[in-house]
Amino acid sequence: MSKPVAMTQPENWVDEYGDVLYRYALARVRDPGLAEDLVQETFLAALKSRENFAGQSSVQTWLVTILKHKMVDHYRKTSRERNLDPESDPVLDADDAFFFTRRGQWKNGPHRWNVDPHTAAENREFRQALRRCLERLPQRLAAVFLMREMDDMNTEEICNAFAITPTNLWVMLHRARRRLRHCLEETWIRSYSPEDPP
Repeated sequence: MSKPVAMTQPENWVDEYGDVLYRYALARVRDPGLAEDLVQETFLAALKSRENFAGQSSVQTWLVTILKHKMVDHYRKTSRERNLDPESDPVLDADDAFFFTRRGQWKNGPHRWNVDPHTAAENREFRQALRRCLERLPQRLAAVFLMREMDDMNTEEICNAFAITPTNLWVMLHRARRRLRHCLEETWIRSYSPEDPP
């Protein structure tokens, strides 16, 4: 059985984990002030519940988990306030018109990728291109994509956070993936050769 991880001193948390938490939050909420607020709320919540830290994960992982909950609370609150239906979002409707004809056929089908996903994930240029493409997505699409694909949150958690149905979530994820693929084809795939070193 592995030895529990020791809790670091709370007065060192900002120096040790502040940048990581801020970058994590900023990538998802895209608002520097809000990202700072969420990180501060995370530190306050961690301080209040530090006796509950069991040492089964690193302190950083524990803090990121608290931050995820803070972001879910934020999305839940703003979704209730806005009460938006993602299927009627004009940005998403315009997205469909960009890729498909009125009959639902591709205007220009996606290119065939001859790229090994594991090799691409290790490629620094690919990671930079993916980050830039995520920044081009509408904020809600990027958030649900990151929650599902990067944070491994399940359908129920994401739907509760955004006050949407599983069907809405599927539509949003489909559109996010499609737009990311198109962006990566334009910004990275065409310049990438499998013979290039990762």
